[in-house]
Amino acid sequence: MPELNLDRIRDLRAGRPEAIAEAAAARRRRPLLGPDGRLMLVAADHPARGALGVRAVTDAMGDRGDLLRRLVVALDRPGVDGVLGTPDILEDLLLLGALDDKIVIGSMNRGGLQGAAFELDDRFTAYDAATIAAMGFDGGKMLTRIDPADPGTVATLEASGRAVSELAAHKVMAMVEPFLAGRVDGRVVNDLSAAAVVRSVAIAGGLGVTSAYTWLKLPVVEDMATVMAATTLPSLLLGGDPAGHPDETYARWRAALALPGVRGLVVGRALLYPQDGDVAGAVDAAVSLVRAESRAEAA
Repeated sequence: MPELNLDRIRDLRAGRPEAIAEAAAARRRRPLLGPDGRLMLVAADHPARGALGVRAVTDAMGDRGDLLRRLVVALDRPGVDGVLGTPDILEDLLLLGALDDKIVIGSMNRGGLQGAAFELDDRFTAYDAATIAAMGFDGGKMLTRIDPADPGTVATLEASGRAVSELAAHKVMAMVEPFLAGRVDGRVVNDLSAAAVVRSVAIAGGLGVTSAYTWLKLPVVEDMATVMAATTLPSLLLGGDPAGHPDETYARWRAALALPGVRGLVVGRALLYPQDGDVAGAVDAAVSLVRAESRAEAA
């Protein structure tokens, strides 16, 4: 892991908070899509929702310095296009100079804290569209869980629709991550059947005054061909909670990446906290899947 000057970040935050806006203004930017039309993004917005666990380690993401070191390693790997995060994490990365020539997606709603009674009333407590645009970022992401039995769902849907519209007005990506969800023994559980994902895709695609800038962030489930047949919107596959052997995970990703409409991956914990501790190796393996599929299309 690289050595990072965290004391400098602490000093800047305390004494020169305007350094964050200055770093954002000076950041080198790039087009959303490169020549192959694919994206490989690293996700790091879990902590702000209180979701710190990875596998059996409940506080794995609790050490900010350790998380930043893992992110810097991941972002430095060839073929990694960018990062998805909340303001605190993205601002640390800005101050570290780690976001030049990277796609940056701001996470917007983190109010549905993991395990809370109000988890499905997922308030927008992080980025808004105006700030994403002002910072020169490339889009905003919203988690949109839909439980017909929970009244909090309608507030989340309304807020997500408004965010899609506002992001589109700034001509930046609106990344919607939809799930059909419900409570099992008091715990929110996402329905990962193909039929449920198709229904969530249909609902997500209709949010906002236009879908021109809408992308979907979708789980990899059985019968992904049926899921992808439900939309013409560009879609990225999410990594989800790391479970099982990495080879099995990569095989599922590889198959899904070959489907029409799938543009790449957004993966967080599975790459940042691999079982063997080799962040660079895990990231390189994921990149090879995304880029190999683009090479196959070109051939």
